[in-house]
Amino acid sequence: MIAGAAAETSRPRHLCYFRRADTLHQMTTPTLTLRAAALTCCALASFTAAAQPPTAQTPAPPAGSAAATPAAPSGPDMNAYYTLGPDSLARDGVPKGTLKGPFVLPDSKAYPGTQHTYWVHVPAQYDPSVEADLMIFQDGQAFIDMNGSARAPNVLDNLIYRRELPVMITAFINPGRTPEQPEPNPKEWGDRTTNRPTEYNVLDDRYARVIVDELLPALMKEYNITKDPARRGIGGTSSGAIAAFTVAWHRPDQFHKVLSIVGSYTNIRGGDAYPDIIRRSEKKPLRIFLNGGRNDNRGVGRDGTYDPRRDWFLQNVRMAEALTEKGYDLNYIWGINTHGQRMGGAMLPEMLRWLWRDHPVSTDPNDTVERSYRAPKS
Repeated sequence: MIAGAAAETSRPRHLCYFRRADTLHQMTTPTLTLRAAALTCCALASFTAAAQPPTAQTPAPPAGSAAATPAAPSGPDMNAYYTLGPDSLARDGVPKGTLKGPFVLPDSKAYPGTQHTYWVHVPAQYDPSVEADLMIFQDGQAFIDMNGSARAPNVLDNLIYRRELPVMITAFINPGRTPEQPEPNPKEWGDRTTNRPTEYNVLDDRYARVIVDELLPALMKEYNITKDPARRGIGGTSSGAIAAFTVAWHRPDQFHKVLSIVGSYTNIRGGDAYPDIIRRSEKKPLRIFLNGGRNDNRGVGRDGTYDPRRDWFLQNVRMAEALTEKGYDLNYIWGINTHGQRMGGAMLPEMLRWLWRDHPVSTDPNDTVERSYRAPKS
């Protein structure tokens, strides 16, 4: 589905966002929803530090959908209080990384006839002699939109400088398209104009082959990136989120961290099967952060018929329940948001902190380098 447009335990900031997964198994879905309401109040209060990003676009139904969720009735803006905090904005004195690209992966072997555009954020502190961590975002154009609701390059610059993230190379990849098709953009993420619906929503391993066999070799050729999957993450929003989960699910030898914003774990192309697949499969070494919203697409068709398999919020809660039952390293937060990045974009700094909460640190009190801002590579 198009979305158009936790910190370490020792870090007290914004801990009200998160409900630890080890308590989730004791709750039914209704109980989980009530418990999450209190957390949402905390999250709403924390996102008041900065300018409001542009209003997210209303998600478009997948092509051919006969029971797409109708537009929300007029009323209050359920995203009004999700504003970007200082970690998502450019800060004076913080060294800026370089956003390189666009680059093109031509003629995909996984999806013949398509090409994939991508960009790479290289932090100012990157040292080619030292292995860097890796993060990959689907729907790359939405995460590098510096007028949008995520502004990931700012987040990376700020958190790497303060040592809240390790030095990492970050790739932002768009869904595949044929040469004559338009590049996705903040108003049209590609559901109607690219190969996005097939690549992102199908549960097979073909899109994982794009990432592992096509994108990774291009990145590894240019940058010194770790091969340790525990130091690699992949994420996205909406269909990009389920795509990221699918990549990690098929290739845990390559990625252990998954960032999911209003993930489309719904019956677009059978994504609602994941909770049952998770329960009957051997546990994989994944760490997952889920974000969902009570006012996301709720599965009510134009004729008023409710289809739980098309209820985004319900299916995200089902994912959390299944992952918890299997003992996954899981964090999650349910807001009052609609579909899109308004809440998840504002939460991006905390989601990344939590996923990388155990990156190496020095506890030597005389280590003045560890206790200083991370300086740019000279």
